[in-house]
Amino acid sequence: MHSYSNFKSWAAYQKSYALAKQIFLISKNFPKEERYSLTDQIRRSSRSVCANLAEAFAKRIYPKHFVAKISDSAAENYETQTWLDFALDSAYLDQSMYSQLTRQAEEVGKILTYMQKNPSHYSHKQT
Repeated sequence: MHSYSNFKSWAAYQKSYALAKQIFLISKNFPKEERYSLTDQIRRSSRSVCANLAEAFAKRIYPKHFVAKISDSAAENYETQTWLDFALDSAYLDQSMYSQLTRQAEEVGKILTYMQKNPSHYSHKQT
């Protein structure tokens, strides 16, 4: 059993947080007309990956609730990838940056899948 004292120690949290920060910085260069659509959406979904992991940590004593929150996090990660597709197609990202961000999101997705399939590795150990 892994010993996780807090959600910030999880690789999924660290990697998704770094991705959300990077998306925030890059999206500052998106056109002003995208402010209330693409820019807000991609920032919100990328940040929600992290927020749902924090909630999962609080629910880790209940495996089904934990898995549900990890599933929510995975869904937000997929949504982020969709917004990256739109940003590429709108020429707000070049292919290189798009590929880098997508690889990072896919890596987060793989970790989230592992967490969903192995909730006991993250459960709160009663003492």
